[in-house]
Amino acid sequence: MPAVTIRNLSDETHRALRVRAAHHGRSTEAEIRDIIEAAVRPAERVKLGSLLAAIGRDAELSNSDVEALQRNRDETPAEPMTFE
Repeated sequence: MPAVTIRNLSDETHRALRVRAAHHGRSTEAEIRDIIEAAVRPAERVKLGSLLAAIGRDAELSNSDVEALQRNRDETPAEPMTFE
């Protein structure tokens, strides 16, 4: 698993992290992981599958509509892009 080193953290910030970790009953390292996780992967983010399902509902697509789209889908493998 990747590791991250944080340099030049002020004493006040480190102390605040330790207090916050103690308040949540976990180590400072676990607290930092939780903070980073919440910052980069917020719970309210839109997930692609949920978004596509909502679009289908809004468009009032039926199962037969989806099956027709799948039957007409181009099955040709995609060609990788070249930049020559």
